[in-house]
Amino acid sequence: MTMARMKTWSLIWVGSCLLPVLLAGCCTGANHKGEVVQFPPLGGLANLPCLSEARTRSISAENLTGAKGQGGMAIPNPAEPKPAASARAADNLGQGWKVKPFLRVNAGETVTLMDVDGPGVIQHIWMVEGLSRANILRFYWDGETTPSVEVPAPDFFAVGHEMFARVNSQTVIVNPANALNCYWPMPFKHHVRVTFSNEAGKDLELLAFQITYALTEVPKSVGYFHAQWRRADTAQQNPYVILDGVQGKGRYAGTFLAWTQRRKGWFGEGEIKFFMDGDTQFPTICGTGTEDYFCGSYGFPEPFTTAYSGTTLPANGDHEPPSYWSLYRWHVLDPICFDHDLKVTIQALGWGDDGKYTLLSDDIASVAYWYQAEPHAAFPALPPLARRGKVK
Repeated sequence: MTMARMKTWSLIWVGSCLLPVLLAGCCTGANHKGEVVQFPPLGGLANLPCLSEARTRSISAENLTGAKGQGGMAIPNPAEPKPAASARAADNLGQGWKVKPFLRVNAGETVTLMDVDGPGVIQHIWMVEGLSRANILRFYWDGETTPSVEVPAPDFFAVGHEMFARVNSQTVIVNPANALNCYWPMPFKHHVRVTFSNEAGKDLELLAFQITYALTEVPKSVGYFHAQWRRADTAQQNPYVILDGVQGKGRYAGTFLAWTQRRKGWFGEGEIKFFMDGDTQFPTICGTGTEDYFCGSYGFPEPFTTAYSGTTLPANGDHEPPSYWSLYRWHVLDPICFDHDLKVTIQALGWGDDGKYTLLSDDIASVAYWYQAEPHAAFPALPPLARRGKVK
């Protein structure tokens, strides 16, 4: 399908279906009926004055369906056996007065946060869940039975090691005390289902969330959002595999690494490599160092958080190990485009006492973010809870 050129107030964007939602441009294409539609419908400073046929909806504990005119309808129930936090605070005020702002997710329970027919696009997610890797987010597009997103909740929002750190980027924002936000555009053509699983041994009494989305036409060529969590000890897996087995046409959109450094010194000499479209022994894209990929230089002398890259924890390789690093790199302006397949790896490489590179035995957990045409290849099994916790 050929994408048409659209003119914003001051910019012209050509051919992109995903970047404009973040960069305030527009593109058009045919929907499943063959009708020409504009995507995205709204979002971005230059687009704010542009009126469209999109309808905004938002799901929270106060409106679990997102249906029009059905928010804040909960009635206080003093007899509720296991209420969520603050559930009794509005008993004397009655319906319409913040009766159900939170969900309770009991130990071992999975709740559905969103179950909505399309077409549409998720625009913003806000969540407070306690920063636990026992809490798993899963997203299912258009009736698929295996998730396109399967990630521990804090890592999905670029929070590693279950340790809070501010993130101030274009697609992910984390604010004190533990407010998680993302603005990844997530289009769906027919249906979306989002679930939240509590795999801990105790109940979660407060899950706060809001998912804002637009009901609007979506071009056939728009890719689906994917995110996958992995973890390995680099003593057994080096280079570390961030992503593998991707089949189909797509765009790689971002990397988050929660890296635990187990020895003193500099850990970041390793190269990231993108093997795509039939690459075997050697990649098409080869980086030059870990801090280079995360848009730094000469190590990470201090934490920083910017629109497209950051290292958010106050880690220092000269301190007694372990050192905990949370690193993000968003490919918003420079997506990695592939036609058939993709594999992404990074080397765990540092300096030895002899002045030569040395392989490291570190612990790395990662989230890969990408868009692709469905169907997607099956994900590796999510590691059990005992293998997800912070390295001591």
